[in-house]
Amino acid sequence: MSEKMLIPDARHELRDVSGRFILYAFLLLAGSVTAVGLVVWGLFPRSTADKQITHTVEDFPTPQLQPDPRQDWQRFHRAEMQRLTTYGWIDKTHGVVHIPIDRAMQKIAKDGIPDWPASAAPQK
Repeated sequence: MSEKMLIPDARHELRDVSGRFILYAFLLLAGSVTAVGLVVWGLFPRSTADKQITHTVEDFPTPQLQPDPRQDWQRFHRAEMQRLTTYGWIDKTHGVVHIPIDRAMQKIAKDGIPDWPASAAPQK
């Protein structure tokens, strides 16, 4: 094992990218960027124009904290339950009313919904 290991001389890669390819790639990139810029400028020619708002902007109310969320929820729930369990007018001039939900469900179960498509379930 006293043989001397031969290491080949260092050489450059013969299949490197040529300078001509790098030049063409750079020119293609520069041309593409220029073309895209011209297309964008053609589509939006005045996009950099400064525009002033001539009318006044409305003042929006400042946000307010909800002091008692539980009480607000209870008030909301009572109002919803009142509407779901009582009779009342929705639009008196057009004769539109609301009825308790249990009564509405009974009526739909008995009479169905007018103009509702027939069930696709097979009849026994």
